[in-house]
Amino acid sequence: MNTRLTQLATAVLLLAGLYGNASAQDAQTDEPPQAEAKDPTKEFVKKINDATGLEFWGYGRGGFFSTGKGRLKGGYSLGGDLQKYRLGNEGDNYLEFGIGKRFDLGDGIKWGVFYMPTIYNGKSGTAQAYFSLTGIFGNAATLWAGQRYHRIQDVHIVDKWVVEDGDNYGAGIDDIPLWGVGRLNVALHTADSVDNKSGNPNNAKRINVQWRDIPTNPGGKLTVTGGLVSGDFAKGRDGGALGLMHIQKNFLVQGLNNIFIAQASSGHASLSGKFYNLDNSTTTTGLLLPPGFGLENTLLFAPLVERTVITPQSGAKQRRILDSMDFQFGRFGGQGLIGYQTTRPDNGPETKDFSLGGRVSYGIAKYTKLLAELSTTRRSTDDQPRQTLNKGTIAVAFSPNTDFWTRPEFRIYATRASWNKAAGDANVTSFGANGRRNATTFGIQMEAWWE
Repeated sequence: MNTRLTQLATAVLLLAGLYGNASAQDAQTDEPPQAEAKDPTKEFVKKINDATGLEFWGYGRGGFFSTGKGRLKGGYSLGGDLQKYRLGNEGDNYLEFGIGKRFDLGDGIKWGVFYMPTIYNGKSGTAQAYFSLTGIFGNAATLWAGQRYHRIQDVHIVDKWVVEDGDNYGAGIDDIPLWGVGRLNVALHTADSVDNKSGNPNNAKRINVQWRDIPTNPGGKLTVTGGLVSGDFAKGRDGGALGLMHIQKNFLVQGLNNIFIAQASSGHASLSGKFYNLDNSTTTTGLLLPPGFGLENTLLFAPLVERTVITPQSGAKQRRILDSMDFQFGRFGGQGLIGYQTTRPDNGPETKDFSLGGRVSYGIAKYTKLLAELSTTRRSTDDQPRQTLNKGTIAVAFSPNTDFWTRPEFRIYATRASWNKAAGDANVTSFGANGRRNATTFGIQMEAWWE
């Protein structure tokens, strides 16, 4: 650890200690942090929803990020789906704000309208915009149409939704009851979306099926996901995806939860359930000059035309297996991950990605906790040197209570990342520029979610 990181770490720990001592003295008669089971943010949002008749949900992060000259403020990763350990490694600003309203039509029938805009580093977009109709079949099943996603399972510490579909125009039916053995979602999608109107040059289509929450054992549930993709691809082929996920509450001991996922996909289907690497099109407008004429003679007569260029993208055969645990034992909480993924593009070399890491939190006062995150990642591609990248972050955080999952969370952090020569050479246009082999970043960040 270099001198600068040592100084930053000392400052972070000193601040935590000073604040923790003061808070502990001021709150000697209060309950300890581990006794606070309620989430104040969820309770507050529920009160707003009940009072307004609207539904609010969303996520946001942002802050101050600093590093040395010419170095990234975040995003240190070898590129694998499970390899960006995010604590002190984001360096960006993002907001998604969902708002919806359900209207009661009587006889148990409700229709709803929902909209979610996004802002990422100043660029706005639309994540969801759809309508729903519930109660038509006399049960909880919901018809919907528009642009929406089904985000079923993520691994928070690497900011990856490993089981999801959506982000495109489509329609479907959710929460079909299956006689006490779970519920079923079925959806049809095109590749178009609000933000990418011409995103479907291949006439690509997708069907997703999700059989969710199948009881398997006490505290355990299984989810089975499947998807089929078809289209007129300039490169690659149709594809499919299949996934199994088992969630176990109170695994071995009270307070420890385990998630095991195995997935496979092919062609232009992704492991998570979405499209993968579709061909894309670029449309430009310019002058069409008649042959044999000089530019000076044709400027006033040349018509403006649109030119569309399709860039072929390859599909791939992919496999992924991962296990993630999260826990909360009194003041001590966290999440860990071990994962392995392979990707073999059509007629291309296979890439193998390995990921191992975790984040822990420990409450030192009523509203204060220490955070630490460590990870090691590897990437191997046929006939190329193996890449490695290691990252560590320490932070002090302030939140309404000290549970691992409680948000909003205000953090002051210091991060150290290091990588080998192969990783630097493979990322020479980003963190590996000028032969760099390590970097130190620090920042102040707030993260929040509400539902």
